[in-house]
Amino acid sequence: MTSTYIYDAVRTPFGRAGGALAGIRPDDLAAIVMRASVERTGLDAARIDDVIFGDANQAGEDNRNVARMGALLAGFPTTVTGTTVNRLCASSVEAVIQGSRAIESGDAEVILAGGVESMSRAPFVVEKSAKPYPATGNQTMWNTAIGWRMTNRALPTAWTISNGEAAEKTAASWGITREDQDAFAVRSHELAAKAWADGIYDGEIVQVPDTELARDEGIRDGSTVEKLAGLKALFAVDGTVTAGNSSSINDGASAVLLGAEDAIDAEPLARITGRGVHGVAPDDFPIAPIEAANKALARAGRTWAEVDFVELNEAFASQSLACLRGWPELDPEKLNIHGGALAIGHPLGASGGRIIGHAAHELARRGSGVAVVAICIGVGQGLAVVLER
Repeated sequence: MTSTYIYDAVRTPFGRAGGALAGIRPDDLAAIVMRASVERTGLDAARIDDVIFGDANQAGEDNRNVARMGALLAGFPTTVTGTTVNRLCASSVEAVIQGSRAIESGDAEVILAGGVESMSRAPFVVEKSAKPYPATGNQTMWNTAIGWRMTNRALPTAWTISNGEAAEKTAASWGITREDQDAFAVRSHELAAKAWADGIYDGEIVQVPDTELARDEGIRDGSTVEKLAGLKALFAVDGTVTAGNSSSINDGASAVLLGAEDAIDAEPLARITGRGVHGVAPDDFPIAPIEAANKALARAGRTWAEVDFVELNEAFASQSLACLRGWPELDPEKLNIHGGALAIGHPLGASGGRIIGHAAHELARRGSGVAVVAICIGVGQGLAVVLER
């Protein structure tokens, strides 16, 4: 069977909500990384068989197939098609997986995958009345930037709690303390800040025109456990989940250029060797990556003892720590060695492309190795891939 190789991975710096990227439309953000990917490799864009991009919201400027819109704005030929996929937080991991399947089945040679999200520009929406012109009553307006809206009342109440409440439940059931979470969050900021200072991220970034954002906007230099201890719990009176040990609301885009062997005149960064998806009860979503990663490793024919490092999306510190406990064979120091989403940010549709891309670049820096990339997904799913070089 044909293998799928990652030839390039690039992303924007991630901006904070209302921050440096708030004025940039999501389709423009997508176009920036799409254009950069072909320019960096010298690829003729006409050779791209399909653009597959993830996007979790799709309620505003990212509606009407942002993958196709981004490709057109990037200046690609109109013959280059595009499709947008949605697996919430794992949308761009899903895009990469779908692209790899197309290549391995022989349906494509070159796929440009990735994802985008502008949580700053996510619109307010109003539920439509059953009647064209309702005579009385007020309409509810919803903020689509984050969280589950317009939930179906047929679902059990426990399944419709917020992601933050689910993170609190995870902390309680796994015995993860506030101190554990705050210490993990500080580690993320310290590692991310050091990685940027050391130039680790330089080769993965394309700057956004007309902005001065030089690195991920959410990284807090000098973050300490003592500072985080002063923050209030967000989701329970006596809770442990705070703004300091949760990922933030962000804007950004990522792209991952996939191809068959020798399909692109560039040295591949890594090869995709395993994929896994796992489902749990919606209120247990933080721990779904545990089994997703186990499945991906088994399908790659690898064990945890062979894994050199892991890129796990840090939606919450409690979620990340629970996953670590679910992988007892993994050395905790191999997790998110250059920081994670608690510092870097989590623009939903773009995060998966970031962690896959960073894992691929790290494998290329090392010259060899095995990496696991995993991500939790609201409403009770986890997705993972194994990369090798």
